[in-house]
Amino acid sequence: MDFEQNDNLSAGRTADSPYAAGADLSEPIKPAGQPPKGTSGWKIFWGIVLALSVLANIALFLMLIGLFVVFTTESRDTFAEKVIREGPRGAKIVVITLEGVIRSEQAKDIYEQIKTARQSRRVKGLIVRINSPGGTISGSDEIYNEICKYREEEEKPVVAFMQGLAASGGYYVSVACERIVAEPTTITGSIGVIFGHFVLQELLEQKLGIQPVIITSGPKKDWPSSFEPVTEEQRQYIQDKLIGPAYNRFVEIVADGRPMLSLDDVKRLADGSIYGAEEALNVKLIDEIGYLDEAIELVKSLAGIEKAEVIEYRRHISLASFLSVRNRNILSIDRDKLYELSTPQILYLWSVY
Repeated sequence: MDFEQNDNLSAGRTADSPYAAGADLSEPIKPAGQPPKGTSGWKIFWGIVLALSVLANIALFLMLIGLFVVFTTESRDTFAEKVIREGPRGAKIVVITLEGVIRSEQAKDIYEQIKTARQSRRVKGLIVRINSPGGTISGSDEIYNEICKYREEEEKPVVAFMQGLAASGGYYVSVACERIVAEPTTITGSIGVIFGHFVLQELLEQKLGIQPVIITSGPKKDWPSSFEPVTEEQRQYIQDKLIGPAYNRFVEIVADGRPMLSLDDVKRLADGSIYGAEEALNVKLIDEIGYLDEAIELVKSLAGIEKAEVIEYRRHISLASFLSVRNRNILSIDRDKLYELSTPQILYLWSVY
């Protein structure tokens, strides 16, 4: 009987059974079909890593799209504010800088900054910081007009702050402002008009053997010409048609902007002379000698406020504009540039040759 039970038990043991003969019964018994210990933990870990990697790539892709849009979008009307004097943010004074020779590009930039200032009720006044020898008549007049429109429509004070050089077209712009403050070392004045061009006839014909051929519909069509000397008739023609009208407008602009000076006073000063700050103050071309802080205090006084945050606008640089600058060949001269160099220009410009 006992032998039969032992036989039955032995028969029930198979080679795969943990109870098979010769099996090591000291090792723990592993259930059938269960993966090795630790396998499921690694699967979870790598699954999390994969998911995070996918999310990170999606986020990077979206960020690159955003950066591409930001850098390639022209930010022509977008400026960042840089604080140059701390104060309450509820009242701001904006410093707009005009620097270098005045051309249409500078006029456009000033227009966009004034437009930005118009959009904020917190702006209580403007300071136009000028460091310029002047430039084109149209560029100077456009800036003058924008300042006058701002003063009239917004009814907020605008003060000119001359820094270093504010001559000719630079002074033309200054008289659009309610008051003028100049640094002690400022050069200003040079009220007048300049016109010039090159006569290349001798160089072309005698040195290079080039004979220009000019065909016009009338004798005055090419006056003055770079291919022949200027005659006295041509000089008088230029004086009557260009120099005279531009000069008269300049004088009238100064007389309107400086009510303490009569038209005759301005004409007496408008012989092209330049003036240092002390002399300009004595002849009433400016109102005060000082620095930026004095100009700020003057704006606050005119605006009727005691404190203000003083800011200036800085243009955002787009990747497209940066690349366009990098791709320009400084040695290349296009047709428009050649025309500009060869065509006589009438300027509100203090020029020293």
